[in-house]
Amino acid sequence: MVDRDDDLKIGIKTSAITLGRYDVAAVMASYALMLALLAAAGVALELRWPFYIGLALAAAMMLYHYTLIRGRSREGCFQAFRHNNWVGLAVFAGIALSYEMPPA
Repeated sequence: MVDRDDDLKIGIKTSAITLGRYDVAAVMASYALMLALLAAAGVALELRWPFYIGLALAAAMMLYHYTLIRGRSREGCFQAFRHNNWVGLAVFAGIALSYEMPPA
């Protein structure tokens, strides 16, 4: 979404251009699907509560990303892009801490 103007200038067909005005909705739908699939995997693998805390933190960051990208400003989109690694860290930390807990 950051490069949309540049992509249009050079004629590249990216997802941000293809999705048009639905780009923000697509990002948020992808986030929601990711959370749902991770939660289902957590249930199937019987991960403990730290995993779900990690997912909740990731979801909170995703909501923050929404506040950054909803206006489609170049700066906001780039800031959300740069912060995306923290979402992964929250999920990873939740998984790691879940495995560190003693069995119930």
